Amino acid sequence: MRRNFFTNISLLIFLNLLVKPFWIFGIDRTVQNVVGTQEYGFYFSLFNFSILLNILLDLGINNYNNRNIAQNGQMLSKSLSGIIGLKLLLAVLYAFVTIVLAYFIGYSSRQFYILFYLILNQFIASFILYLRSNISGLHLFKTDSILSVLDRFLMIIICGILLWGGITNSPFKIEWFVYAQTLAYSITLLISVLIVINTSGFFKLNFDRVYFLAILKKSYPFALLSLLMALYYRIDSVMIERMLPDGKEQAGIYAQGFRILDAASMFSFLFAALLLPMFSRMIKNRQPVVSLVQFSFLLLIVPAIGLVFASYFYKLQIIDILYHHHVSYAADIFGILIFCFIGISSSYIFGTLLTANGNLKYLNILSAGGALLNIVLNIILIPRYYAWGAAMASLFTQTIIAAIQILMVKKVFHFHISFSKILTLALFILAVWIISRYSVHIDINWIIKFTSVILLSVFFAFLFRLIKLRVLYDLLKNGDE
Repeated sequence: MRRNFFTNISLLIFLNLLVKPFWIFGIDRTVQNVVGTQEYGFYFSLFNFSILLNILLDLGINNYNNRNIAQNGQMLSKSLSGIIGLKLLLAVLYAFVTIVLAYFIGYSSRQFYILFYLILNQFIASFILYLRSNISGLHLFKTDSILSVLDRFLMIIICGILLWGGITNSPFKIEWFVYAQTLAYSITLLISVLIVINTSGFFKLNFDRVYFLAILKKSYPFALLSLLMALYYRIDSVMIERMLPDGKEQAGIYAQGFRILDAASMFSFLFAALLLPMFSRMIKNRQPVVSLVQFSFLLLIVPAIGLVFASYFYKLQIIDILYHHHVSYAADIFGILIFCFIGISSSYIFGTLLTANGNLKYLNILSAGGALLNIVLNIILIPRYYAWGAAMASLFTQTIIAAIQILMVKKVFHFHISFSKILTLALFILAVWIISRYSVHIDINWIIKFTSVILLSVFFAFLFRLIKLRVLYDLLKNGDE
């Protein structure tokens, strides 16, 4: 199973490294620089607002379905017939609740116009994720890997033409950015539908009330978990925009620091997307998971620590090369937010294991506490410290959530704590911090130093035997240990 995980995560990361960095730093960043911090902050807060409620599009169906199909692949055709009809009804509910809430918040007519398209985009994106949950649930990981980057690849082409193609003399508008997302998502949805039909055969929609209620009863814990996680991950920019007199600009500055964290978190999410069906099947078959948990955690956390320390010590240079405005302030925010990546990465391993095991009650209680903590901290810190305060709230919340999840996994799965490994990991972290801290005094280009810190962190991982070359060799040559 570890060999299967390693080969598929390698493909996933390779494809995402080809596409998503250019999307984030080539397209998304350029759009913000072209339209300006305030205009992008206007869009960014609306985008996160639409995500907060998109759980109504899903109600936990995607995670439930991924776990269910991984354990019962023969149920795909019947599942499609019932769940697609349910998701269409949920789309109507999502649109209605989002618009009503936006009205009470007091959004302007232009905000409603943009929000309409963002609602549509969220619906299409959710439908794509549902179709992909069937594909990955059947362990068709290569197909799912291609679909995971297809929408971004199409958006790069569309936005690239609008930004640099010279097809119009008008300045780029944030509305065009939203329209490009709609078109790219629509094409990806069509291709996903064709793949699923080819895999499962034709099916007809089934609007069965009894079936709907049965699915919702099983999936609502997943829905609640997704909603609570979205609250403590995405609500910051919405609160910044609503609470501050210059909220749109502050939200735009926060977006400059948040964008890199979000980009890094996409790669952590790839681990979770691949591990959920694997953990689910292993747990059903009563196979031990400790080896895969340790392997995947170290494979993710080692480069994460290198990236975090390198980013912190070169935060000003990174933000300066990416953005044109508010560089120093955004760098301070980014320096705080990037440390969230360690907590987020840990949660994507240990939280996914608990999800696969069905420990949703405990995860929901924990996430509810995290959401409440984050909101309270934001209420206290944003009026006094603005976007910087929101970043501090995120860091504290993500760290607490990750630590408790690790303790929950130890208790539920009776994992043995190896104090020698904890000491080794601590020494590794210290070594990477020292290298990062003193690299700033070396008189060479900062990009070389930044890259060297990350590469040295990988080297130290092998030196401290956190990752063993022999294990990787055996996985690639012979399969699982």
